[in-house]
Amino acid sequence: MSRYAVVTDADLLRARQDPAFRHQLLAGNLEFLLEELNRLRRAGPDPKRTRQIKEGVELAVKLADLLQRLAAPRARAS
Repeated sequence: MSRYAVVTDADLLRARQDPAFRHQLLAGNLEFLLEELNRLRRAGPDPKRTRQIKEGVELAVKLADLLQRLAAPRARAS
């Protein structure tokens, strides 16, 4: 069984309408991704794992960028 919760259509709809929930959803997925990247890294060298780590890091950077862009309007509003 998977360790993460599947994102439902209802979650996606709510994320489109609720900026705080969208931030929470992205942050939770980024945290999960980083944990998995660490797990893969600890598993040792392997060409397939190396490729997965590279793809995961690229995705993590995109998620982090999205989180920063979401936080920017909040910072200006304060």
